Amino acid sequence: MVALSRRDFGKAAGLAAAPALLAGCSSGSSKTAQAVAAARSWQVTGKALAGLGGFDSTLKTFMQQRNISCGQLAVVRKGKLVLSRGYTYTSESGLKTQPTSLFRIASISKPVTATAVLRLVQDGKLKLTDRAATLLGLSTTADPRLKDVTVLRLLQHLGGWDRDITPDPMFQDAKIAAALGVSLPVTRADIMRYVSAHKLDHAPGTQYAYSNYGFLLLGRIIEKVTGKKYEDYVRQVVLGPRKITRMRQGRTLTKASGEVPYYSAYTGTTVFDNSGNKVAYPYGAFKLENMDSHGGWLATAMDLTRFAGVYDGGTSVLTSTSIKRALAKPETGINDDGWYYGCGWQVRPVTGGMNTWHNGSLPGTYTLMVRRYDGLSWAVLFDQRQEGDAPSYDGIDLLLHKAANAVKTWPTGDLTSTYF
Repeated sequence: MVALSRRDFGKAAGLAAAPALLAGCSSGSSKTAQAVAAARSWQVTGKALAGLGGFDSTLKTFMQQRNISCGQLAVVRKGKLVLSRGYTYTSESGLKTQPTSLFRIASISKPVTATAVLRLVQDGKLKLTDRAATLLGLSTTADPRLKDVTVLRLLQHLGGWDRDITPDPMFQDAKIAAALGVSLPVTRADIMRYVSAHKLDHAPGTQYAYSNYGFLLLGRIIEKVTGKKYEDYVRQVVLGPRKITRMRQGRTLTKASGEVPYYSAYTGTTVFDNSGNKVAYPYGAFKLENMDSHGGWLATAMDLTRFAGVYDGGTSVLTSTSIKRALAKPETGINDDGWYYGCGWQVRPVTGGMNTWHNGSLPGTYTLMVRRYDGLSWAVLFDQRQEGDAPSYDGIDLLLHKAANAVKTWPTGDLTSTYF
């Protein structure tokens, strides 16, 4: 998830740069970066149909400029998988990214959660007007306005929590533990108790403010309404019907089979015990398990493009009415250039339809999923993100649009059956 702006993350979190860079980092002295780059080799795995070499060259240039070890890209056109690649740029002989390698996807978890919530609404088990405090038994003593936080407002980041005013509670483990008088690690229930004891930053429904915590609550609502674990329900109604079997919840300290390593130049204090030990930031300075419904999923790029196809219609997951509801304008929060946050998707109306997308960012993770109005969609995943003075990662968005626009004749084949 986008916890803070990427350039400000280290400063705001009080992080220390590691004395020696981890293997995948692109920041640091120019001599160090040059030495690291010189030892690396470029590898490509997976399949791509004819005429799509521009995507490979785009990823090669982008990753080599930033010394990114592991990357992945999938491209779908009109429901057909036309490219599914793994890219590796490393000196480590045993590291080879496959199109089936798993990555932390961070905030791309949000559209997955939103889809599960919309399915509950579609099935008549939940209403968008239902109130979070009532559903979850949250105390409203500290701020009665919490009663006005509805399911829809959670989906659209209109719940009233603003991390630009009050720090994101998903990254305040030690502070929460101290306030509650509990030992680390804190649980999701601890976080909810802590946040509910404080005032909202805005009246619900009055201002858009991106909230990881709001999507944590949506995960708990799913569990409350269904009586099932969040992950199990999502597998049942969202992933299963799309034959997506690789996706799973990530863990902070242990790797899933086929999961890539994550790199950051930052260290932080572990949130898993009270030892005060410094750890590599992706491996214990935040608790991924608490982030399940807003940032906890592992996936491949092609799993995400397969998921995104739900919003093309014609699946058993969501009806056209539910899809329209997901992409409808919120009560407030329309940006000057017309884009807005719908239910789990960023949405921009364009001539001919809508472009929808979501990105994700954590220490050790940068991800982007895009659906275009013209039937194209793609997902790109990296195992590190911009830090310090390293080049921005946001530029991959425009670069992939350019690569897509440069394709004059799209291939007609379909790789879907190879992987699903």
